[in-house]
Amino acid sequence: MTIVTVGAVAATAAIGGVAADPGSAWYRSLRKPRWQPPPPAYALVWTPLYATIAYAGARALTRAQSRDRRQLAGRLILDLALNAAWTPLFFRGHRPRAALAEIACLNLANVLLIGQTWRADRAAAVLLLPYAGWTGFATALNAETVRLNPGA
Repeated sequence: MTIVTVGAVAATAAIGGVAADPGSAWYRSLRKPRWQPPPPAYALVWTPLYATIAYAGARALTRAQSRDRRQLAGRLILDLALNAAWTPLFFRGHRPRAALAEIACLNLANVLLIGQTWRADRAAAVLLLPYAGWTGFATALNAETVRLNPGA
């Protein structure tokens, strides 16, 4: 369970790392909010968040009742798939509006994942709160980028 969870989270992180392209001409041409963190901050934030997601996910899956484990695993997989999809959609697809809709779905998936995790292991659920907070911030950043770039 732990190795599979860590592998799934690592794959999600790798997809994001490969797809992100803050140096691209397209991205540099976008107007961005003044409160946007500099590009190096993202790796500093995402690295511990991914480690925490892997740990919390593995911990909750290990502690979940067998009848709840499948649903928890499904919620984690959905969450990671949505997480992995945002970066290619935004950076490679150049589709900030679609990325905004996608990240709204990720926020809902985060709520559902935390709720399901809470039933299995409250400490693991609490560990997922910073991830949900960061994706909430990312949603606001995405929304403001869309607002500042109506033609993008």
